[in-house]
Amino acid sequence: MRRRLSWCLLTIAALLLPLLSVPPAAQARDDAPILDPIPDDPAPSGLGLVLQEVAQLPKSTPTGTPTDPRLLRWNRINHVGEVPDHSGRLYVPDLNGNLYLLDKKTRTPHVYLDVAATFAPDFFSQAGLGQGFGFVTFHPDFRKNGKFYTTHVEAGEALKTKTPDLTPQPKTGYHGVVDEWTATDPKADTFSGTHREILRIGFAGRIHNLQQIDFNPNARPGDADYGKLYLSVGDGGNGNVGDNGGDPQNLGVPQGKILRIDPAGKDSANGKYGVPADNPFAGQAGKLGEIYAYGMRDPHRFSWDTGGTHRLFLAHIGEHEIESIHELYPGANIGWSEREGAFTFRKDDRCHLYPLPADDAKYDYEYPLAAYDHDPPADWNCSSDVGRAISGGYVYRGARLPALRGKYLFTDIVSG
Repeated sequence: MRRRLSWCLLTIAALLLPLLSVPPAAQARDDAPILDPIPDDPAPSGLGLVLQEVAQLPKSTPTGTPTDPRLLRWNRINHVGEVPDHSGRLYVPDLNGNLYLLDKKTRTPHVYLDVAATFAPDFFSQAGLGQGFGFVTFHPDFRKNGKFYTTHVEAGEALKTKTPDLTPQPKTGYHGVVDEWTATDPKADTFSGTHREILRIGFAGRIHNLQQIDFNPNARPGDADYGKLYLSVGDGGNGNVGDNGGDPQNLGVPQGKILRIDPAGKDSANGKYGVPADNPFAGQAGKLGEIYAYGMRDPHRFSWDTGGTHRLFLAHIGEHEIESIHELYPGANIGWSEREGAFTFRKDDRCHLYPLPADDAKYDYEYPLAAYDHDPPADWNCSSDVGRAISGGYVYRGARLPALRGKYLFTDIVSG
């Protein structure tokens, strides 16, 4: 629930314990709507959080003229990571188009690559909260091979001149594009080199498109997962909200999935990447071999625990009520758009969630490890966006803050 905004340090194992199992209301299995899906408030941790400014990134603007005031910000940075070359440099993507590097000592930002200019005039960022230069990740062997990967959105003439590689959604209005870049000198402070497109996906809507892409930090050379690129692909948000044509449950299309590919391979349908043979649906007729897990609406961010059992966690943005954290594994199905969290979602009533059916076990959905609901005000119009969403998090495995070790820390986007 969202009445307390001061807490942000939570642990799945302890502080959210009341939310780990299917709530009793969901177990009642009747056809009445559930008015308060998760009645328990998240418990404050008792820990304080002190924020320290590291750097201010330059001002930027979207392409075109935005009609959504939420896009009119100082800039639209959405991630910070460390270049995996032991240089200590940080990288920061801005949805409006620039990739910045921050110096190790001064943390002064400078433009490493202008993604928007590279793909102009097709580059698109003036509508949709996630459109533009979505994400970047560096190959774990970047120091030697100079390779990194980006996602961006294209529209306009690209819809006429370029073709998606995997089955696009009907009435495609946007393309999500994954590119591989190879730096001539990985140590350089500005990019010089080559790039190639490796995958293009068609979406009908301008929300829930390509999200995070990343490599498993636990994989080492020689491991089956080393160098495999994971991609979180939303359901497109096409048509009426909550109505995605069943794509998240359709194993023949990429929307609403986590994909796993080999950028160094060549056996994909377009010949630009490989489909790992150990993917759960590889080689199965009528199913995309690229799919790793499925049943997602907006799989915003994922991360691996770098300690413990090295599990993969997903922060999933819900539709009506539920923000949730899931464990992912090969073939996992988290249930959207038949389920939202551990509840039944019905397209004919987007204002409520419903109990699980009596035969729910046969579907083998992967329900949340932790979840919380919105608890909107009584006068809230249920057909509108409540303006709240889980952003993403990590399991802390550092040594400087013992009280946080082993805890999953995440953030929440709240408007108002």
